[in-house]
Amino acid sequence: VREAENDQFNALVLKAGLDWRDAALLRACGKYLRQVGIAYSPDYMAATLVKHADITKKLLEMFYVRFDISRKNAKGRIEPKSARRPVVSQLAAEIAAALQEVPSLDEDQIIRRYLNLIRSINRTNYFQTLDDGAQPPTISFKINSVDIEDMPAPKPFAEIFVYSPDVEGIHLRGGKIARGGLRWSDRPEDFRTEVLGLAKAQNVKNAVIVPVGSKGGFVPKNMPENGTREEIFAEGTRAYKLFVSSLIEISDNLDGEKIVPPKGVLRNDGDDPYLVVAADKGTATFSDTANAISQSHNFWLDDAFASGGSAGYDHKKMGITARGGWEAVKRHFREIDIDIQTTPFDVIGVGDMSGDVFGNGMLLSEQIRLIAAFDHRDIFIDPNPDPARSHKERQRIFNLPRSSWKDYHEELISKGGGIFSRQLKAIPLSKEMREIFGLSGKTATPNQLIQGILKTEADLLWFGGIGTYVRASLENNADVGDRANDQIRITAADLRVKAIGEGANLGITQKARIEFALAGGRINTDAIDNSAGVNSSDVEVNFKIALGAAEKVGKLKRPQRNKLLAAMTDNVAALVLRNNYLQTLCLSMCQARGAAEFGYTKRLMSAMENQGLLDRKLEDLPDGTTLADREAAGIGFPRPELSVLVAYAKIALFDDLIETGVPDDPYFESQLFRYFPPLMAKKYRAEIVGHKLRREIITTLLANSVINRGGPTFVYRLIEETGHSAADIAKAFVLARDAFDFTAMNDKIDSLDTKISGATQIKLYVELQRVLRRATVWFLLNVDFSEGLDKLVAHYQKGLRKLSGNFDKALPDAGRAAVKRRFDEYRENGVPKDIATLFAQLRHMQRGPDIVQVATRTGQPVEAVAGAFFDVAAGLGIDRLFAHSSRIAASEYYDRLAINRTLDGIVQTHRSIVLEIMSSKNAADRNWQKWADTNQASVTRVQASMEDLMKAKDFNLAKLAVAASQLNDLSV
Repeated sequence: VREAENDQFNALVLKAGLDWRDAALLRACGKYLRQVGIAYSPDYMAATLVKHADITKKLLEMFYVRFDISRKNAKGRIEPKSARRPVVSQLAAEIAAALQEVPSLDEDQIIRRYLNLIRSINRTNYFQTLDDGAQPPTISFKINSVDIEDMPAPKPFAEIFVYSPDVEGIHLRGGKIARGGLRWSDRPEDFRTEVLGLAKAQNVKNAVIVPVGSKGGFVPKNMPENGTREEIFAEGTRAYKLFVSSLIEISDNLDGEKIVPPKGVLRNDGDDPYLVVAADKGTATFSDTANAISQSHNFWLDDAFASGGSAGYDHKKMGITARGGWEAVKRHFREIDIDIQTTPFDVIGVGDMSGDVFGNGMLLSEQIRLIAAFDHRDIFIDPNPDPARSHKERQRIFNLPRSSWKDYHEELISKGGGIFSRQLKAIPLSKEMREIFGLSGKTATPNQLIQGILKTEADLLWFGGIGTYVRASLENNADVGDRANDQIRITAADLRVKAIGEGANLGITQKARIEFALAGGRINTDAIDNSAGVNSSDVEVNFKIALGAAEKVGKLKRPQRNKLLAAMTDNVAALVLRNNYLQTLCLSMCQARGAAEFGYTKRLMSAMENQGLLDRKLEDLPDGTTLADREAAGIGFPRPELSVLVAYAKIALFDDLIETGVPDDPYFESQLFRYFPPLMAKKYRAEIVGHKLRREIITTLLANSVINRGGPTFVYRLIEETGHSAADIAKAFVLARDAFDFTAMNDKIDSLDTKISGATQIKLYVELQRVLRRATVWFLLNVDFSEGLDKLVAHYQKGLRKLSGNFDKALPDAGRAAVKRRFDEYRENGVPKDIATLFAQLRHMQRGPDIVQVATRTGQPVEAVAGAFFDVAAGLGIDRLFAHSSRIAASEYYDRLAINRTLDGIVQTHRSIVLEIMSSKNAADRNWQKWADTNQASVTRVQASMEDLMKAKDFNLAKLAVAASQLNDLSV
């Protein structure tokens, strides 16, 4: 183990009289500043510190004042932070004064950046000692990133920087509860830039799970020259151990519910015990190593610290990341009426069969015709593949340890194909290769051939390897930040595939995704497509936390726990893949409602930006001019942009709800058991109910449900329309969802995958979403939630089921005819009879809460109230009015808001009239006709007015408002 590096910082020892370790401390600071983009070289920074040694010593003194635990007060106790702060302020003032005498602006800036960094550090291991009294082999800082000047956006919640002569690394976290992988980076000069890009994507990806995003990376600095694979792996493992140990050693621990601060660390921040890691590039086999480090430090998470180890869920064996991405791919094609599980389709790809995501992905349909693929070693070409034969061969080499495309039996490749090393100077082009890839000449370089592959006409491009291969037409390679692939990268305009599946991260830039989508391509984002891996990791950690509590009280032993975890593998996969299914469905519903939602989406984006929740430029979201142009052209938000907004809507809703009492409502205890499988829930109920992250799990489930079913604008829209809080809206949503049993209805539509046209299926989903929104608004405006969700759900569920059972009897002839028309339309489009019946009735059933409320207030049977309710609707033309209102073109936000509020008023008027009718003391008077006769003059006037309004051409908002006013006169 090396203790110091040989560079200009050592001059601080010789010329400034510093201790060698203090020089190493300043070197570590300089290394970090280089990673966050300071323009000055390490040698220049070192020379500046030597030149201004007096200031340098004050910087060191400030560091010692802030963190040295040996500083004692008069009572011999560790000097409190309150006593240290004035000293730090005085030193800062002295440094500022001294800087007035520094003539060089560059030197001034270097010292100021050092000062800013030292004041932004919250923890360090610098004053820790090992069990044998030695100093740690690394220097680590936990940094409050927001305070760092000139830091590239986005700024994380916090980060830990680790330095030693043998390894450097960074761990970025988006919040207190965060998760993401650690990668073995090959970018020593800018590994933080690499990790930051991944952390940004991870934060969006993690919208489906409890923690927000984190990401880490480390660079081994002492690799053996010309070392064998085993020697390189051994040194990388050693560097990884140093890095991970350094992360844990300045993190808080837990003893039951008690926080245990790290020894030898003076904390300048609050309690922060949640630290988890996962595998990433180069660290796929390191989870057990990380967990051993966790256990050796008695860290509270034990082997839940790093998911996917020998007692966890192996992503590659489960194929979970690829399977999640495949849900997205299946939807892309299902919605254009292609079933890729039964219909052959052409694929090009990035990766090889030894890789987790590429290998598993290319085995998920036996109909795949893999025309071409490449990884960092070889290029695979099969111009006319036989799906069954090639699938079998891909399965064979997937099962081979450390396989490559070279292991593929070339006799199985169709005419004109082959496997070619990327090290060749020239590759001979067959007739078939020239035709498929649009190349000319007898040979091509490997880079030219790869570009030809990426530009090939095919059904699917599947990303399963590392690198960015597609940029936007208006981007240049420098914008991409992946120099290794500059020579083969193409533009989005060059793509000729129908759809892209992003099993891997960063295969295509966000601007390129948007360009491809606006040109008609089908694509989401990598954060949407490959979220299943991190999702399964989070589930594993949460399972282990609950089972760890059971182990502590002796209810479970480790071997039994491991068997139980293995037995729940299929449950984990089902839970995770359901999220992939629902998130991509949410995007499809957003697109289907594009025009109607455009104004709300614009306002949502602006509101989030104004609140500091969203950086539109950073996320490549459209500016005002672009939005105006799209609106004029009738172009909505493409899926890549919607993907970002869906994630941010979930994050914002989670943040709102976790600060309220919503997750503490007893009703959600039953919801908690939707997350934990029956195998676990039955025996370990107490541990699940008492889970350390109980509130966070409930809130995550709820935020996902609300946004997946309602869309990204759902909560913000209802806040503006009703003035209610996000917490109230979430409760109203749950009441509507469960009272109507919308989940079962959605399941029925899900069952129609590939059985009816994609357009018809989306139409059913959107219809259900519309009714869900109306029901949520109704409950918001008409229900007192102080009773608790349990009672409210039971009450309205019971009433709505009674109504459903007596639906035909309650409807008048005109209503039954309307239901019949809708039923016939659904049947003509292939919808099964039972589902067609359900959805044909849905528009009438959405008025069910009104009926149940009137029945409750009057004490009359639901069936009797329903009859009066639908008679009033038919007699006054209210159903026709709602039908006409749905045809009003209103892309402007305020027009749509006015329509919805007007309809809310009509609903209230309708209910008031029915309440008056059903409140009659005489049973004979409890019917519409009797009431109409009693109020004949007014009713006749309103009926005539309504008829005139609805006969008129171009029914609009003004006519709807007049109709609402006329109806309101009847209830006064």
